[in-house]
Amino acid sequence: MSAERTLIIVKPDGVQRGLVSEILGRFERRGLKIAALKFMQIDRELAERHYAVHVGKFFYDELVAYITSGPVVVAVLEGPKVIEIVRSMIGKTRPNEAVGGTIRGDFAVEGLRNLIHASDAPETAAEEIELYFRDGEVVNYSRAIDHWVTG
Repeated sequence: MSAERTLIIVKPDGVQRGLVSEILGRFERRGLKIAALKFMQIDRELAERHYAVHVGKFFYDELVAYITSGPVVVAVLEGPKVIEIVRSMIGKTRPNEAVGGTIRGDFAVEGLRNLIHASDAPETAAEEIELYFRDGEVVNYSRAIDHWVTG
């Protein structure tokens, strides 16, 4: 089965609350591979590029202010059906709609402070990965467990 890639961002609230290892650990325990990882501060220009699809929406300014309010952890995850798996693991966008057992259902409480962003489609993932990582920063490698995870 071929692997696909997705981008996740542990947002400022996830970093400030000390949930980075919990969040990344959930993905690794599921069998997903981390292909790239960085700790960074998103500036306004990058935030505006990332959220360009939301320009003109009522929440746009607050969204940009929030994602630039503190450091984030950005990662590329890899695995079969990784986009679908990650989206199901993080839960619904609105924390009050996210079920227990999902990242947002277990840890998020309010609106924009929903801990994590994840790409929603292969095209979006490719665009977002290119926004945050340069050539050579996303690593191809094999793990001893890959055979046991994906066959």
